[in-house]
Amino acid sequence: MARRLGEGLLSFPVTPFSADGSIDLGAFQDHCTWMLNHELTGLFAAGGTGEFFSLTPDEVVDVVRAAVEVRKDGVPVIAGCGYGTAIATGIARGAEKAGADGVLLLPPYLVGSKQEGLAAHIDAVCQSTGLGVIVYNRDNAILDDETLARLCDRNANLVGFKDGVGDIELMQRIYTRMGDRLTYIGGLPTAETYATPYLTMGVTTYSSAIFNFMPEWALAFYKAVRAGDHAHVQAQLRDFVLPYIALRNRGRGYAVSIVKAGCRVIGRDPGPVRSPLTDLSAAEQDELRVLIAKVDSKALVGAA
Repeated sequence: MARRLGEGLLSFPVTPFSADGSIDLGAFQDHCTWMLNHELTGLFAAGGTGEFFSLTPDEVVDVVRAAVEVRKDGVPVIAGCGYGTAIATGIARGAEKAGADGVLLLPPYLVGSKQEGLAAHIDAVCQSTGLGVIVYNRDNAILDDETLARLCDRNANLVGFKDGVGDIELMQRIYTRMGDRLTYIGGLPTAETYATPYLTMGVTTYSSAIFNFMPEWALAFYKAVRAGDHAHVQAQLRDFVLPYIALRNRGRGYAVSIVKAGCRVIGRDPGPVRSPLTDLSAAEQDELRVLIAKVDSKALVGAA
């Protein structure tokens, strides 16, 4: 599973909600099926872009089960996992029963801790399941290379490391120490921005939220990164990614909201975000519509 993830582009589907805030699992399955008609090597259900932080543990498992039911051969389904240790281990066990291939362990809720505390948390999750575990290094859960190495020694099913920090020195220390023991995933917001420099350090894949509404564009960009086509990469960064980031940065929490807005633009409305997040304004969504139409007209044609 881990090797497969490192071979291509990864996507994190949004979780559609009805007007009353409930999960629309039918719409979620339809969206996953549409995404899986494109070239993917991993589907991360109930991840950050899927508003993991807004779901109950039971809802996380429901979303994962729904993804498993429409899975495509050769594309692993990875479940979001997190919160405190007791909740995280319960989610991991539930995801395994639901048929997931692995879990992405997001940072614990709110609190900071020492390396020993983070290690105990990750140990507990790894030991609670037979699934492969990918640890998400960001915010209040940043491992150093020595702690990560010890965790890998103790847990054969710790198979992946997703970086959401952007500390080049730390990433280099981790890769130099661990080598091909782990699969490395770029996980900074709008990961396309960091794809080229991270590739030089052995990070062969990343999570593309943009894939939710511009899959052809996302795949072309990824292939250009892997092929060393710097002219294409720089042109797309200039014409789409950086203006997209500027729009995203106008509102706190817009990293998910802008993805759902992109889905609405192409005719695949996933409903609103759950509070405490807020949706883009109508004017901001119109700006996104113009940006998408300018850069990738295919995203507006036959999307549904």
